[in-house]
Amino acid sequence: MTAVLDPPSTGRVQRTPTVVRLLVLATFVVILNETIMVNAIPRLMDSLHVTEQSAQWVSTAFMLTMAAVIPVTGWFLQRVTTRRAFAVAMGVFLAGTVLAAVAPSFAVLLAGRIVQAAGTAVMMPLLMTTLMTVVPEHDRGRVMGNVTLAMSVAPALGPAVSGLILQAGSWRLLFVVVAPIAAVVMLVGLRRVRDVGTPQPGSLDWPSVVLAALGFGGVVYGLSLFGGSGGAGLGIAVVAVGLGSIAVFVLRQRRLQRTGEPLLDLRILGHRTYVLALALMSVAFLAMLGSMILLPIYLQHVRGLSPLQTGLLVMPGGLAMGLLGPAAGKVFDRFGGRVLVLPGSAGMVLALAGFTQVSLSMPYWQVLALHTLLMVSLAAMFTPLFTLGMNALPPHLYSHGSSMLGTLQQVAAAFGTALVVTVLSARSGQLVAEGVAPVPAQLSGMRLAFVVAAVLALLTVAVAAKLPRSSDVSA
Repeated sequence: MTAVLDPPSTGRVQRTPTVVRLLVLATFVVILNETIMVNAIPRLMDSLHVTEQSAQWVSTAFMLTMAAVIPVTGWFLQRVTTRRAFAVAMGVFLAGTVLAAVAPSFAVLLAGRIVQAAGTAVMMPLLMTTLMTVVPEHDRGRVMGNVTLAMSVAPALGPAVSGLILQAGSWRLLFVVVAPIAAVVMLVGLRRVRDVGTPQPGSLDWPSVVLAALGFGGVVYGLSLFGGSGGAGLGIAVVAVGLGSIAVFVLRQRRLQRTGEPLLDLRILGHRTYVLALALMSVAFLAMLGSMILLPIYLQHVRGLSPLQTGLLVMPGGLAMGLLGPAAGKVFDRFGGRVLVLPGSAGMVLALAGFTQVSLSMPYWQVLALHTLLMVSLAAMFTPLFTLGMNALPPHLYSHGSSMLGTLQQVAAAFGTALVVTVLSARSGQLVAEGVAPVPAQLSGMRLAFVVAAVLALLTVAVAAKLPRSSDVSA
């Protein structure tokens, strides 16, 4: 992987390299689109005459494509220049955005979302790999705090942004607004990004590409079927096929590692600190996406708020996460990771435990406070976990490490969604069958789903205690 270098480090805190700032901005724009369609489902149903289950595919297909493409990016980023990778990512994303904006049918809109996701899948690992290459280790926490804005806050703000835009008109505005912003970011980036070094030659192992797509894509798709019209039976079957494909993929990568050309170098899993950070990141992302699914259902279906009101209520939490990211990075650079991750994991448990008390009369300020606590706790975790995990890898594994992080984020998001939806549906369905009214039954299902999420989050406290204060390549 090549990178763009600003003037050499002198050991003191420096400005964030220009290339990283541009990539953070670009990544924020592309990742925002992962959740920006959440509030547009009713508009799509009316405008394109599709069912709710079909309309949900604008989000499911995006996540599915990300899971299928990201494993390939580790290989890709080592064999093209930084400028070319940036041009490919933004060019593909922009093409998908324009296609979606002018889509005459739902099938074309879905194709546009898939193309968007393919560009997004390249941008995320590109940002992480470039940052690790151009930023000295003593300053990575601060810079990684800015990355938190793009990789964590963007999906949290997606529903709020879409709620605001949809007040002005059609769902097409979601893409019409994004397209010129993406075009400007792309043009500025192509002018400012420069290459250093020479890409590594190597051939692409197509069987590995197919296995990665079937494996990770299959797991994400199978999990998305839980709680939906597809049913748990089909979901279990698809997940099983996906896990089987991943097992074969792993065996093939271990064999290819002996020749030096694996699609995804699994030697990253031999670094203990990286594995711990990967596990904690996955559970934290699961908690964030699970709450993002449950809260809109609670606020809109149970409490009767509009999409705009819902977006405004959860926006402060997303903004708090973004504002605290750089501060958390500075604390990490000075004191290490455990002083942030341990309180952050405890705060995540407390917030999810608080949500187990949702009711028809819970004050909105309490919902706001709990959501903000959750987002602040996640901000305290994401920055040090990204930095600790990536610092633990040697430079030649940076691109593969960032690809694995991105892939596991998508799987965790799918698992979190499937988990809370399945628990909610099963509990509420059981109570309705017993004669309980629909709204109280749904509330009971939500409480149980938050209990399950809180129990999973509790495990992160124990794992966080095992993290080292700092990491190096020997970790």
